[in-house]
Amino acid sequence: MARIKSAIKNIRKTRKRNVINRARRSQLRTELKKMRRLLEKKEAKVESGVLKRTVSVIDRAVSKGVLHRNAAARYKSRIMRRINALGKTKSA
Repeated sequence: MARIKSAIKNIRKTRKRNVINRARRSQLRTELKKMRRLLEKKEAKVESGVLKRTVSVIDRAVSKGVLHRNAAARYKSRIMRRINALGKTKSA
């Protein structure tokens, strides 16, 4: 167990950050699951609100250090690719 004041404070800060990051990661995963469920239903008209919220959560996770920027770009790219594919199949 730490005895030095700064070490004790660092432990306290780490625990606090861990809880916050866990909540942010959970929110990110929930939004991605919602988006994927909509895409699996093959709804060409994916609500722009859901897409906007999902992209926003992904970007926020990057800015807070929960997610790497390349991973975020990959998630967004895959979502957009599936949305675009749905749009093409419906119009064809």
